[in-house]
Amino acid sequence: MLITQAGNVKAIFTSNSVFALLSVLSLSGVFAVAKAQPTKSIYTSVDEKKCRTIKSSQAEAGDYLGRCVGTAGYTLLVAEGDLRQNVTVVTPGKKEHSLNLWSIVSPAFSIVGPTVEWRIIRRTPVALILRYNASEDPEKPDKKTSYLVVAKITADQICVTDKVAPGAKANEEARRLADQAATKPCLKPQR
Repeated sequence: MLITQAGNVKAIFTSNSVFALLSVLSLSGVFAVAKAQPTKSIYTSVDEKKCRTIKSSQAEAGDYLGRCVGTAGYTLLVAEGDLRQNVTVVTPGKKEHSLNLWSIVSPAFSIVGPTVEWRIIRRTPVALILRYNASEDPEKPDKKTSYLVVAKITADQICVTDKVAPGAKANEEARRLADQAATKPCLKPQR
């Protein structure tokens, strides 16, 4: 069998082409797996008993500020004043982003539910879901409307993108909206 230089070049070119093709296919598979990472949920508490009290006063309607453990270096500040609550998301870099729940979701007397849901992709929070119970009927102050609030968490913004009204599929709807929140605009305050 006679091996020529041209034959060697052809054999090397063919094996390099096969290697390159396999490499591209392998890498595209890695990227497809990375891109298709499922969104997971992590739950943390914002219950006053589980958060560290920073400030508390019983004067008039009361005043409270507590720092609650989040995930991946994030923390939550829960503030109450005039019988209304708000949440501020604090990044690992200590930058504070108020969700302005009083002006965006409801100006009524309110309380945040005791548990928040963090939507996570590859250990990074991408959205937050919290329950916001508002007493919107002045004739029936004990009757509360229980909204689910969706906030996006991106490198540039943390803000409320959706307010989900009570309903049989509200939890599923909030998760769906949270998983799409990164590209959505921030809600504007109610007028």
